[in-house]
Amino acid sequence: MIKHPIIESLGDELFDALQNRKTLPPLTMRHPGITIEEAYRISLRFLSQREALGQKVVGKKIGVTSKAVQEMLDVHQPDFGFLTDAMHVASGSEVSMVEHRLIQPRAEGEIAFILAEDLNGPGIKAEDVLAATESVTSCFEIVDSRIENWQIKIQDTVADNASCGVFALGKERVDPRSLNLAEVQLQMWRNREPAGSGLGSAVQGHPCEAVAWLANTLGELGIPFRKGEIILSGALAPLVPVQAGDQIEMTISGLGSTSLTFTD
Repeated sequence: MIKHPIIESLGDELFDALQNRKTLPPLTMRHPGITIEEAYRISLRFLSQREALGQKVVGKKIGVTSKAVQEMLDVHQPDFGFLTDAMHVASGSEVSMVEHRLIQPRAEGEIAFILAEDLNGPGIKAEDVLAATESVTSCFEIVDSRIENWQIKIQDTVADNASCGVFALGKERVDPRSLNLAEVQLQMWRNREPAGSGLGSAVQGHPCEAVAWLANTLGELGIPFRKGEIILSGALAPLVPVQAGDQIEMTISGLGSTSLTFTD
């Protein structure tokens, strides 16, 4: 167990690292006994500092859902983080590494859910998620870590808001009942070279299952899903490192395309 002042201090350290585009030694190296519950409390402190700047929560994200990403990061259970309005960038836009405070970003191709009604776990099932969803679309999440060289354990990424950087939603809005989300196919390119592919089933068998897991996990913490929120359901393929000068594109069958260009 770590003491409350340490939880606040670590949350403030992560916020400072974000603001100043620097990395920290792994929290688990300095505090080996840190629990996942304590890591979430650190992430809430981190979030409170963003909110103090006027940022608004617009959704939630699930991280580390696919086996490919779990193996890449050596983290073997899902986690979650919060999305704020300041993290949202337009599809097709240029993303400044400095302006958006990106340090060591990697791109994930995902399916984003936009909710038509509230969801309050626990007890939420995949069919409840489908019924509560207004639309789905393709999405790039640019994950980033304030931890040196991505040397993370589950507690490190949880504390760091599930390693979230920025996200971009595709322009299409699709009724999720019009296609089988487990069977949709992702294709990604970096600088016009193939950079990955995957199926919707890579995310816990079905993206709705992943969103249900998150609704139930948050419900146990007293945190609901709200109507209009954006829920990112997890990567369909391994993460792709990006840097200034890179252009990334992707398509998800039936859900359209998304692209971003990175600058200094």
